[in-house]
Amino acid sequence: MSALSHYDVVRKPVITEKSTMLSEHNVVVFKVHPDATKPQIKAAVEALFDVKVKAVNTAVQKGKTKRFKGVKYIRSDEKKAMVTLVAGQSIDITTGI
Repeated sequence: MSALSHYDVVRKPVITEKSTMLSEHNVVVFKVHPDATKPQIKAAVEALFDVKVKAVNTAVQKGKTKRFKGVKYIRSDEKKAMVTLVAGQSIDITTGI
């Protein structure tokens, strides 16, 4: 797991209504690698975006069972990280890196 680069750990930002409301409280939400740990996520966000991270909370969203033309399949599990930034820091995820 230590062989993952920062770009492998942080996959993409989550842009939803809830994550936009959280951004008002210095929280940014990212989809991350399923095996990434909180210290790895913290190090990756600090290195990629040049900010100080206060806390990292993670959640695993289990894959749903769906149907397509009568055939069942299961979506993959996804891991999300809610990254709380130190006061005064911000990340503009709409511009990219």
